[in-house]
Amino acid sequence: MDPLDDLNDDGTSTVFRDVIFLALAGFVAMVLLLLPHLNPPATAHEGLPAPGNVIVEISWSDKIDADVDLWVQAPGDVPVGYSNKGGVLFNLLRDDLGGQSDVTNINYEVSYSRGIEPGEYVVNVHLYRDMSNQLPLPVAVSVSVKTSAQAAAKRILNTKLLMSHQGQETTAFRFELQADGKLVSGSVHDLPMPLRSRRGS
Repeated sequence: MDPLDDLNDDGTSTVFRDVIFLALAGFVAMVLLLLPHLNPPATAHEGLPAPGNVIVEISWSDKIDADVDLWVQAPGDVPVGYSNKGGVLFNLLRDDLGGQSDVTNINYEVSYSRGIEPGEYVVNVHLYRDMSNQLPLPVAVSVSVKTSAQAAAKRILNTKLLMSHQGQETTAFRFELQADGKLVSGSVHDLPMPLRSRRGS
């Protein structure tokens, strides 16, 4: 075998490797240059109302396996809860079933409104199912208001209810808001108003 043939083979394979390496390097460089343009930052939509203006939250001990439901009703709207997750103003964003199908072990439900409608709001808590047999069950309830996309949410109401039996529905708050999100003085009370039975009205 001629030693010159080996030399020629090595030269060809070296050139081939160099071409492949340069092509790969060029491809990687193109991908790196294109990455920032694949998912451009979202632009703000001017003129749209800020989401989540009225925020209603409930929470209960993460160690208690119970299905507690939040029900809310905005002025002139239908009740919103687990069986009717959206109205004109409110949406239920999290329906917590307790320990069932819950990988977070956080017991929490929340409803948000799109905008602020002046008038009376109703917030109810319903103990749908108690699997823990640890009654009475304390449930924290809070209402916050966010008047614009830039504003921070400001808590306006806060209470704790004791749910004593399965099927119990309790009115935590009834209150009135002005169009600017301010709480109407003297409007807060807890006169019972069932919402689950009125969800279709």
